[in-house]
Amino acid sequence: MKGQRIGYVRVSSVDQNPERQLEQVQVDRVFTDKASGKDTQRPQLDALLAFVREGDTVVVHSMDRLARNLDDLRKIVQDLTGRGIQIEFIKEHLTFTGEDSPMANLMLSVMGAFAEFERALIRERQREGIALAKQRGAYRGRKRSLRPEQIHELQQRVATGEKKSDLAREYGISRETIYQYLRK
Repeated sequence: MKGQRIGYVRVSSVDQNPERQLEQVQVDRVFTDKASGKDTQRPQLDALLAFVREGDTVVVHSMDRLARNLDDLRKIVQDLTGRGIQIEFIKEHLTFTGEDSPMANLMLSVMGAFAEFERALIRERQREGIALAKQRGAYRGRKRSLRPEQIHELQQRVATGEKKSDLAREYGISRETIYQYLRK
């Protein structure tokens, strides 16, 4: 019995278009995450891993869509293939079955290492950009959640003994944000 072809799509932000990743690829079902690939704590990835069965094929546009970390990539691929599930990467033209050749395993390691390297470069460029913006005075950090008068009101209400968790819910901020406002 031939299993299903299950697609997995991941985009890093909500405004990115996930449609292009598996365009013109025949799949029976698609799981789509709108989250960073820095770790494997993604709801749709978890749902996919729970859904797939022996004989199925998981189809992913490219390795970096599945994981940006070589260890995570290997772990996911080994978990799937160990359960009798094939995994196919469209961009790299690679399919892993669990009975892979040493060359296939080398390609997984090399391509996964490139994805991890790319993520490190992105983070480094981001840090450099923020540092330069701070030097120019253009980077001020995240916009405050509350206006100055709201902060003053919050501080007074805490001083009268109101619960911080209740205030956090009311203002739509975290308790940690409340503590930050109280320290100032």
